[in-house]
Amino acid sequence: MEKKIDWTVFLFILGYHILLIVFLQIYLFTKGFPSKEILYSFLILFIAAGISITAGYHRLYSHKSYRANKLLESVLLFFGTLALQGSVISWVHGHRLHHSHVDTEKDPYCIKKGFLFAHIVWLFYIPEPIKKEVVSDLYQKKYLRFQHKYYNLLTISLNIFIALFLGFLFKDVFGGFVFLFLLRIFATHHTTWFINSLAHTWGKHSFSKEFSAVDNYIIALLTFGEGYHNFHHTFPTDYRNGIKWYHFDP
Repeated sequence: MEKKIDWTVFLFILGYHILLIVFLQIYLFTKGFPSKEILYSFLILFIAAGISITAGYHRLYSHKSYRANKLLESVLLFFGTLALQGSVISWVHGHRLHHSHVDTEKDPYCIKKGFLFAHIVWLFYIPEPIKKEVVSDLYQKKYLRFQHKYYNLLTISLNIFIALFLGFLFKDVFGGFVFLFLLRIFATHHTTWFINSLAHTWGKHSFSKEFSAVDNYIIALLTFGEGYHNFHHTFPTDYRNGIKWYHFDP
């Protein structure tokens, strides 16, 4: 069955890339580099969103590799929503299918369909309907059902509010939009997508050669430790990213 294009997702991803290219150049040519407050805010939001994806969406919800108290879970859910990668339920559904059918036709972002497909193109197609039996544990939680139902409203309003609020606070609304929204979303998206593409092509099969996932120290630095991906696919319920003292595992 031929998949249909998800035009909303396609146009959004294409659109913010174009806006970033245009507005970043305009900002740098007209204003120079942004203030340290804008840069620090970018770094803090990027780290918070990235860790909330790996520690929240991935390790906590997808693999249930540890338990979190309500405060920590709330923080991870907030910044995970800010990452603009879909609701917990939709993200986990796709990821669990990935682990169950890795490197096969049923893998949502199968690397055997090409590097570019695994990195970004898979997002341009309408995903298969969520099978509740795959994420039945998540549907039992009211706040995850709420986030899933109102995800578009929540993520758009949160992202716009935070970017513009911090831009207004630091007297640089344009900089807030360019760096705290466009550039941050770009960085958060592509570092996460590196796991589906680079971490399945470039590195070592340290623990298992049965699947394409590999371990790569450089990718780990870009993805808050997720680059030790062969380890993860071999031991998917382990809460750790790296297991050596020198592994980058925030």
